[in-house]
Amino acid sequence: MRVYVPVTLPGLAEAHKTGELGSGPLVAYAVTPALREWYVSEDVEELEYAALGRAALASLRLLAADADAPRRRVVVAVDVPDRAAVADPDRGPDRDAPGEVRVAGPVPLAKAASVHVDADDAQEDVAAAAGALAAADGGDADAQSVVDGAEEHELLWFARQEIPGLVGSGD
Repeated sequence: MRVYVPVTLPGLAEAHKTGELGSGPLVAYAVTPALREWYVSEDVEELEYAALGRAALASLRLLAADADAPRRRVVVAVDVPDRAAVADPDRGPDRDAPGEVRVAGPVPLAKAASVHVDADDAQEDVAAAAGALAAADGGDADAQSVVDGAEEHELLWFARQEIPGLVGSGD
């Protein structure tokens, strides 16, 4: 199963240093029955894109909580065994988290299929969105518009081998 793990650039740098995306369980996003119902599509590529978008929003939440992280959303696409990614039974069919799964155990960065990162020119909109996120969550329509502005930026695709360049490491 392909899962999309939201991180920040410092989180990606740490994963590059340690060789894994954390010890688990990790929050990730995948094509789940809840995502299929929420997105209303049978096209697998569209559903994968929707899961990536949910992970990008989760990365934005991580940025909102870390004022020192560069204002670029980061999502790592990883292939894991089907049984390793499960929906959280305590959340039930949470309408606010379609596609959310928990990945048990450590996830080796070597299993990453790709990394998706905002371009430099998205940073201003992403910074504004991170700052507006709490108000948007509270129902502020203007703040939601600011958050949506970040979502208009497409994440760029990078191969796993390009991670050193993304995190500023010369490896």
